Amino acid sequence: MKVKIYTTPFCPYCQMAKEFLVQHGIEFEEVNVQEDRAAAIEMIQKTGQNGVPVLEIGDKIIVGFNREKIIEALKS
Repeated sequence: MKVKIYTTPFCPYCQMAKEFLVQHGIEFEEVNVQEDRAAAIEMIQKTGQNGVPVLEIGDKIIVGFNREKIIEALKS
């Protein structure tokens, strides 16, 4: 399953989300929206929000670090 995570370098919840994925052996693509303006616009269009982290797991979007929602999305 394809997992993309939109982050910024100094976001503690982004770091927690990445660590969670690594601990569970989930490969992911990290997109730094602070450096990539086009990706930031894409993220805002998908979520209507500009907060990070945003995880895109398959066709599901999760705003913020929510373990339960991440696990649920990975199972589907």
